[in-house]
Amino acid sequence: MGEKVYKGNRAMILTVTFTSIVICVIAGNHLFYALSISVFFSSWMFIRDGFTFKELFIMVKNSLVECKELFILIILVGMTIPVWFSSGIIPTMMFYGFNCFIGKNLIFAAFIFTSIVSVFIGSSIAAISTVGIALIGLCKVFHGPDYILLGAVVSGAFLADKLSPISALLNLTLSITKVSYREALISMSRTFFPAYIFAAALYFYIGRNFTAFGGNLNNFKSSISGNFFVSPLLLLVLIAIFIMCFLGMGVIKSISLGLISGVFITVLLQKISIIETFKYIFLGYRGNTGSQELDRILTGGGIESVIGIIFIITMAIALGSIFKNTGFINPIVDKIIHNVRGKGGLIVRTGFISGILTVLCDQSVGVIMPGELLKNKYEELKIPNSVLSRTISDTGIIMAPLIPWNGNSLFILALTGVSSVKYSPYAFLCYLLPAVTLLSGIFYEKLSSLKLKK
Repeated sequence: MGEKVYKGNRAMILTVTFTSIVICVIAGNHLFYALSISVFFSSWMFIRDGFTFKELFIMVKNSLVECKELFILIILVGMTIPVWFSSGIIPTMMFYGFNCFIGKNLIFAAFIFTSIVSVFIGSSIAAISTVGIALIGLCKVFHGPDYILLGAVVSGAFLADKLSPISALLNLTLSITKVSYREALISMSRTFFPAYIFAAALYFYIGRNFTAFGGNLNNFKSSISGNFFVSPLLLLVLIAIFIMCFLGMGVIKSISLGLISGVFITVLLQKISIIETFKYIFLGYRGNTGSQELDRILTGGGIESVIGIIFIITMAIALGSIFKNTGFINPIVDKIIHNVRGKGGLIVRTGFISGILTVLCDQSVGVIMPGELLKNKYEELKIPNSVLSRTISDTGIIMAPLIPWNGNSLFILALTGVSSVKYSPYAFLCYLLPAVTLLSGIFYEKLSSLKLKK
């Protein structure tokens, strides 16, 4: 089918795609519009070159059907987050977690705590919107460097998109690369631990002069205990989900059990009506503790909140599908990888492709396109798909908050008032993970070249 696409059309399609995305980002419009323009314009050009509407429709339909579990998961996550608020699960995590900060290295503790919370919550934005806001408020109380602390929070928060079994982006990556969560986790540990330890050491060094004492944290804890049933037993729900996912239980089943458990806890222990609980599920949770700061922290989730994400991913899948199945993008990717002979070279180029697509588009495109288009090359070189999954998550996914026009960065700016230009230099993990991954690729490439010489 690739013969039907001409070079002139390829250049025009790329121009319209990237221009629409750039204009959309600059104007602050929803990325869905840019991707929709790209899909419809590309389809029109492909039809002109000989493809039928039916062919294109089948391409898109098949790709969307393949990702049906992803859409179910996104909706489940949207339903689960407000229930975990209302059930007291997340407030309980905050209640006990805040003890970590009293008398401790604020920057270092913020990084560690946000890392843990984000992996359990499954959303980087949710982690920043919850504990991130509280930590930044705490930092301001003690006149600390909020941009440095936010860099630590962002580093920890975006581990959700890389490691959390309930992360939409991680599950998108696993779905595209056909890798289980267990396989991905084992593979990712090889690059994650060196980068994480180094980042933690940097935050410990920087934050040694910033220590939090008393006040605001105790007020938060008092408000939480006064409005929620708080018990360490509630944390078993989060721990159980993580364990079930690691042991191989389907993520959808695990999250569904977490959702059901949260509903029962909300109704039985927090004494909230089932009608109100279902309202939270659809519209999101709104804190009502009497503390304005805490209410702002305990707000979010709901099916309504993920609709926009679903629209973006739908269009990204559609665009990636027609680009792949028409043979449109293949010559471009082939030029990048045609002379790759070893594992290292492919890892390096995969990282660059994922990173560039994330810079130009968003994380979803940075996952879908390299995942779909490079699978065959990885099979050809007998490289496990878990390496492909790891490389994508270490580059395109983790780099997103560093890009000023990326939706994640703009959201953080709106939420905290701190631009990516200020916090990016201190988001160490977002640099270290791509660096470790690319260096590992270079290392393997050099080993391969030495073997060839022998």
